[in-house]
Amino acid sequence: MNKKYTTQMNAAKKGIITNEMLEVARKENINIDELIEKMKRGVIVIPCNKNHASISPEGIGSGLRTKINVNLGISKDSSDFEKEIRKVKKAIEMEAEAIMDLSSFGKTREFRKELVDISSAMIGTVPIYDLVGYYDKDLKDITAKEFLNVVEEHGKNGVDFITIHAGLNKETIKVFKRNKRLNNIVSRGGSLTYLWMQINNKENPYYEYFDELLDICVKYDITLSLGDACRPGSVNDATDASQIKELMVLGELTLRAWEKDVQVIVEGPGHMAIDEIESNMLLEKKLCHGAPFYVLGPIVTDVAPGYDHITSAIGGAIAASKGADFLCYVTPAEHLRLPNEEDMIEGIIAVKIAAHAGDIGKKIKNAKEWDYKMSVARQNLDWETMFSLSIYEEKARRYRKESKPEIEDTCTMCGKMCSMRNMNKIMKGEEVDIL
Repeated sequence: MNKKYTTQMNAAKKGIITNEMLEVARKENINIDELIEKMKRGVIVIPCNKNHASISPEGIGSGLRTKINVNLGISKDSSDFEKEIRKVKKAIEMEAEAIMDLSSFGKTREFRKELVDISSAMIGTVPIYDLVGYYDKDLKDITAKEFLNVVEEHGKNGVDFITIHAGLNKETIKVFKRNKRLNNIVSRGGSLTYLWMQINNKENPYYEYFDELLDICVKYDITLSLGDACRPGSVNDATDASQIKELMVLGELTLRAWEKDVQVIVEGPGHMAIDEIESNMLLEKKLCHGAPFYVLGPIVTDVAPGYDHITSAIGGAIAASKGADFLCYVTPAEHLRLPNEEDMIEGIIAVKIAAHAGDIGKKIKNAKEWDYKMSVARQNLDWETMFSLSIYEEKARRYRKESKPEIEDTCTMCGKMCSMRNMNKIMKGEEVDIL
C-alpha cells in the first residue's frame, strides 16, 4: 500500500487516486471525482485488504450497481474442505462480487488463506465464529483481548471486510429484555456475543474496545461490516425496539469509524413484511448517515422452507430498489441444512435477479440497457443472443435443448402461434401460416 495513505477512505480524503478507485470507476462507468467525493463521505466503500493480492476491486454504495454476497465455509457437520473450495470457484465463475467465509470448525485458517489466495471476489468473515476453534476452549473462557486477536489474524490473512456485532452493547440488551420477541436473537454471531456477555457479566468486547478494533482495521484496510445482532428472525419481530435501538448504536459507531478513516457497511434485516421494507431502508440511511446498507433478504414470509431463495429475492429486489447497496444471498437450503453446490447456484441466480431488478428500480446507470438488448433479441428471435444475455446461460441453453420445436425460430410453448414470429411477419407484410 502507498505509504501516503492508510485506507481507501483516507486516500479519498487526501485526494489520492488509488488503483482500486480507478478500477471501480471503470467498472461502474462513473467519474473518478464523483467516486472520491462519495468515498470521503463514507457512502461508497471499496473493501480491499492490502494483503489480498488476487482481488478485483468492487465498489459498494450510492449510485453503484447492487452487489451480491455468497456465504460459504466449513462446519463441524460438514467439514469437507475441498467441496467448499469447489463451491467457491463456482461462485467466482458466476461473478459473485463477494464471498463470506462462515467457517466455524476444523482447518478454518487454512481454508481462509486458500480462499483469499484464489479469490478475485471480496472476502468477508465473522471473526467470532472462529474464536472457539482458534483457541480450543469454551466461549466463556475467552478474553476480550482474544476477541481482538482473532480479528488481527483475519486481517493478516487478507480478509477485506469483517462482520462485527458491536451494536449489541449493555444498553441494547436492556431494550431487548424489556421488549419480548417471538424469536429472540437469531443472528449466530449476535447470540454468541450475547452468551459471552451474560455468562461473564461484561460489556461487549467489540463495543468496549472499539477504538482498538478500528486500529486493526486501519492497519490492514479492513472494511467494517457492522452486524445486526438484533435483526428480526420472523416477520412478527420486524422493526421492533431491539432492532431500532441497535441500529441507532450502529449509527454512532459509524461516525467513530469514519473519524479514523475506516470504511463501514451496515448490516440489516432479516425477516420482514413487504410493506415495511421501504421504511427500513430509509431508517438505516438516516440513522447511519448514508453508509452502504447490506441486507439478508429481507425474507418476506416465514412459511416457505425450501424456497427461501425466492422469499428473499422478492424482498431483496424491493430493498435494492429503495436504497440497499449489497445483498446477501439466501439458498433453498436456508433454515434446513448447509447448502450444496446446486443450492448455492440457485441462491446466486435468485439474488442476482433481485440485485438487477433493484438497479432498474433505482435507475442505476445503464441498468436497463441489458434488458433492452434482451428485448431486441427476443423480437428478432435471436436465440444465441438471448442465451448470451441470460443471467444464467447454462440453464437457458439446457431448457431449449431439452424441448426442440418443430419450427426452429419458435419454442415448444407456442410453436407457430408465437407472437414474436407472427407479428414480425405481419409487420413485414408476409403471409402468416399458423396451421
